[in-house]
Amino acid sequence: MYAVIKTGGKQYRVIAGEKIKVEQIPADVGAEISLDQVLMVGEGETVKIGTPTLSGATVTARVVSQGRHPKVKIFKMRRRKHYQKHQGHRQNYTELEISGINA
Repeated sequence: MYAVIKTGGKQYRVIAGEKIKVEQIPADVGAEISLDQVLMVGEGETVKIGTPTLSGATVTARVVSQGRHPKVKIFKMRRRKHYQKHQGHRQNYTELEISGINA
């Protein structure tokens, strides 16, 4: 069984037992959380699609870790104008382990 969930403005296809990195969720490491924005649930040939979400469907997950992605380097330059700008960004993430899908 798989599900398509929405969290942090992005959509993820998840299966029970899978680990995913999503936008940061304020939760402690080891905590169980419930994701209720389930857009689709499928099993074999059977597919349920929400409009836009399925009512009553939830995905439960355990918070494995909180961390930061590798640095993305930003470099801007205007040729012949002696303008250079260096910048970096590290996005926060929450790693989740999907424990169950309740349709």
